[in-house]
Amino acid sequence: MESLATFTPISLADLAAVALLDRTDTKYILTRAQLTTVLPALRPFYRVLAIDGRRQSAYRTLYFDTPDFALYRHHQDGRRVRYKVRSRQYVGTPLAFVEVKHKTGANHTRKERLATPELVTELSGQVSTFLHDRIPLPAAALAPVLWVDYTRITLVGRTTPERLTIDLDLRYAIDDGELTLPGLVIAELKSQGRPRTSPFVQLMRQHLIRPGGFSKYCVGASLLYPTLPHNRFSHTLRRIDPFQERSH
Repeated sequence: MESLATFTPISLADLAAVALLDRTDTKYILTRAQLTTVLPALRPFYRVLAIDGRRQSAYRTLYFDTPDFALYRHHQDGRRVRYKVRSRQYVGTPLAFVEVKHKTGANHTRKERLATPELVTELSGQVSTFLHDRIPLPAAALAPVLWVDYTRITLVGRTTPERLTIDLDLRYAIDDGELTLPGLVIAELKSQGRPRTSPFVQLMRQHLIRPGGFSKYCVGASLLYPTLPHNRFSHTLRRIDPFQERSH
C-alpha cells in the first residue's frame, strides 16, 4: 500500500492512549481495489501505526472453544451476550496476550487481556486464573480450535477518539486444512458511542459501502468445520466465497 507512506506515523506507545477496550465496533467488507481507492482520502483524518518503520503488522491468533464449539454456537444462536477467547501474538514484537472479547449488546464490545511471554496454546496457570471471572466456562473446558493469520494496518483518528483497523491477507488453518482469502479486506472502526461523525463512516457512505458483520472466528470455523451450523453467517459466507483458496 504505497499511499501509507504519506500518512503521519504514530508509535505503539502512543497507540495505548486510544486502546478503546470498551467500545462500539462497526465493520465493513471491502475488496483490495476499493481499499486502494479510499485509503488516500483518509490521510487528512488519521495517523498510521508504525513499528520499526513498518506500517503493516503481522498478527497471529489462536482461538479457543469447547469440544462442541459452545462459544461459536452462542454466536450462531444470536445471543446478545457472548464471548471469544484467544491468544494473540504481534509478530515481530515481544507482545503477546490472552484476550477475552465480551459482546454485551448490539455492536458493543468489552475487551480484557493478559500479557503473556509468548503466544500460548494451553490455558493453564496464570491464564486460567485470569479467565476464571471473565468467562462463563472453566478454562479447562477450552482447547485450541482455529489459527488465524493476517496483516493489519492500524489508523488512529487525529481529532476523533477512534481506531480503524484494516486487515488483509487473511489465512485460516486447522490440523488438516488451510484456507486463504486473498483480495478480501476487513475494516473495523472502534469508537466511543455512535460513529456517525467518523470520517471513515462518511467516506464509506460516499462510496456506497454499507457496514456488515464479520467475525473472523465464526467465519473461519464455518469454513473449516463444515458440520457446524452456520445459517446465521450465510450472507457473509456468500459474499466472501469468490475470495476463497483452499489447500490441504
